[in-house]
Amino acid sequence: MSTVPTAPSADNPLLAPSPLPLQLPPFAAITVEHCREALIAGMAEQRAEVAAIVGSDESPTFENTVVALERSGRLYRRAAAVFHNLASSVATDRLREVERELAPLEAAHADALRLDPALLARIDAVHAARHDVGLDAEAVRLVERYHLDFVLSGARLDDAGRARLTELNRELAELSTTFGQNLQLATEAAAVVVSDPAALDGLGAQEVAAAAGVAADRGVDGYLIPLLLPTGQPVLAKLRDRDLRRRVFEASVTRASAGAHDNGPVAVRIARLRAERARLLGFATHADLVVADQTAGSTEAVDAMLASMVGPSLANAQAEAAALAEVAARDGVTDLAPWDWAFYSERVRAERYSVDATALRPWFELDRVLVHGVFAAAERLYGYRFTPRPDLVGYHPDVRVWEVTGAAGETIGLYLGDYVAREGKRGGAWMSSFVTQSRLLGTRPVVVNDLNVTRGADGQPTLLTLDEVNTLFHEFGHALHGLASAVTYPRFAGTAVPRDFVEYPSQVNEMWALQPEVLAGYARHVDTGEPLPAAVVEAIEAARLWGEGFATLEYLAATLLDQAWHRITPDTEIGDPVEFERAALEAAGVAYDLVPPRYRTTYFQHVFAGGYAAGYYSYIWSEVLDADTEQWFEENGGLRRENGDVFRERLLSVGGSVDPLAAFRAVRGRDADPTPLLRRRGLLPSSP
Repeated sequence: MSTVPTAPSADNPLLAPSPLPLQLPPFAAITVEHCREALIAGMAEQRAEVAAIVGSDESPTFENTVVALERSGRLYRRAAAVFHNLASSVATDRLREVERELAPLEAAHADALRLDPALLARIDAVHAARHDVGLDAEAVRLVERYHLDFVLSGARLDDAGRARLTELNRELAELSTTFGQNLQLATEAAAVVVSDPAALDGLGAQEVAAAAGVAADRGVDGYLIPLLLPTGQPVLAKLRDRDLRRRVFEASVTRASAGAHDNGPVAVRIARLRAERARLLGFATHADLVVADQTAGSTEAVDAMLASMVGPSLANAQAEAAALAEVAARDGVTDLAPWDWAFYSERVRAERYSVDATALRPWFELDRVLVHGVFAAAERLYGYRFTPRPDLVGYHPDVRVWEVTGAAGETIGLYLGDYVAREGKRGGAWMSSFVTQSRLLGTRPVVVNDLNVTRGADGQPTLLTLDEVNTLFHEFGHALHGLASAVTYPRFAGTAVPRDFVEYPSQVNEMWALQPEVLAGYARHVDTGEPLPAAVVEAIEAARLWGEGFATLEYLAATLLDQAWHRITPDTEIGDPVEFERAALEAAGVAYDLVPPRYRTTYFQHVFAGGYAAGYYSYIWSEVLDADTEQWFEENGGLRRENGDVFRERLLSVGGSVDPLAAFRAVRGRDADPTPLLRRRGLLPSSP
């Protein structure tokens, strides 16, 4: 490990706010070493700022304690936003080395602030007087959130408890970094090499060319099929060569499960340490600790929702399997396997509903979907306009920058897009921020969306699957949450809401992908410009419920696996993680060989190297709100500016500054009704 510097270099561009528009980081001038220096300096600076707060002779007040905390750490937050985005998007060996070095330092830094009894005493005093000193509602909520943050972080522990908690957090930070790095390297290594182009039968010419291009980029002869993050790989729906389908599937489900990048022992250790930490903090399990600060409120509520869906989902999946087996038998396949599911599912979809999902890609060219679909819907709903800023550069040549303006021409923020897969970029899709909005700090949002779609080969257009179109709308929903933010305090900006609420606005934004007036704008053939035929659109709508059994069951299996790992106690015997996973799925009633979990343990990045530990349930918990809100939009005329204004002003803009379920009620006029979700998932009969 390199020596920690005492001071950053004078030319470090992260030391001061960026002079670029809206403080967009000057990526071209930033190196990994700059990030390292600025992070270390930023942590030291924030500790000094907090020491001044604690050492003040003045009695604790909202301004000199809580607001002062909100103002602290600006260098650290600025450097951390850049570094962690780079670690996800353009990782190199040196960057990974620095990430491993800094992870425990950042964990220790957070503990030094949250476990300071003198600082907690000041927050306690402000909390006790919060209703008596004329604070507005957002300020009162800020005090309450800080108080809860500190209590749940262990600030009330004794000296020995705080010392042990610090050790646990340090090791967990190191292990989480190891898990993520193992997964990225193992996923790249697991890419499937194909030497005979005949084996790629079923892929389009552009997809074959893209596979050749990926192979050439990585110095491999032949063709390369890189893996995406989930278990299911898009090519499994297209490849006619059954043995190649098997190879791709097995490469996916065995990732990071052996050898130098084996994540099995890492996951076990993480789960054990989380269990010990939860007990130290007074909770039975890590899941109980997590849900204490979520809208679900209790693990019992989570259990009840998930359990209600298991039986119907399994029955739907089994019915789908019977239909697939019938079709597969025509090809002489009498032993339907999980690598056959997607292929024959598309065959059934084509036969029953006249929808060939693999043939739709020419109508979904990335830039057209983005500009004439995603951006166009945002303009219709919120008045936002997106103007390319080619004069502003991102952290990689693939990244593009847009300036976002409102209906009156006012600047809202900057939006960065980084959509294609490449080496050094972690799998999946996400939204993040380089700058968050805050009236206190005078900042406006700079947000980024990352996807991992396959780049068109040799300058050819990049084409999306229907699922990738949906993902683009989804992630842009997160971006809108960040862009629409209009809060005073950075603690509440944008997506700073409970984990089981954060997916709700993004899921709502998915509804526009297939709305006729939006679809008509972007679904045009890449070569001819012809619109997607109306009959195909109708067939897509008719086919919506096909595959919901599989989709719901694979999601529930991953969710219940997450819960199983985080319901253990420090005394739970685990042994082989593969056996633990098998037993957990059996016990939950979701063990079905043909439908493996969307994520298995060794590549479950969300929960072992992300923020979703014991919280992967949040997608379907949020979907209750989303489905009910989709019904609200439909009842009020759909894609109308008036509806967008209500949703933006009452929900998107308030971030975490109000109770999230109160924000939902401000839009919907009541608590959520789960019926629309059950109907959408095929778990209730359709309305007559």
